[in-house]
Amino acid sequence: MLIAIPVANGKLCTHFGHCEQFALVEADPATKRIQSTKHLTPPPHEPGVLPRWLHEQGANVILAGGMGQRAQQLFAQSGVKVVVGAPVDTPENLVTTYLAGSLVSGANVCDH
Repeated sequence: MLIAIPVANGKLCTHFGHCEQFALVEADPATKRIQSTKHLTPPPHEPGVLPRWLHEQGANVILAGGMGQRAQQLFAQSGVKVVVGAPVDTPENLVTTYLAGSLVSGANVCDH
């Protein structure tokens, strides 16, 4: 499983399309353990670019603070699960709580 998280300053960036990097965290859902983490700089933000790029990277799950409806639709069309309203935390903590089934998500903080 590859989980993508938009990050800025080492923590979740609440605005999906304007993050500095994406943390791509490879995890084993059976053992609920993180296997590796890498950080990639995304291409310039334009409508539809990030969902396609993250799908090409192999992402299965996106943990985000906020995300526009169009991006969510594009991920759904690619079979990528999206969780919005994730709290600001480190990628490792977010993935660990997600795998444990205890990630508490709030409102989608994106207004477009």
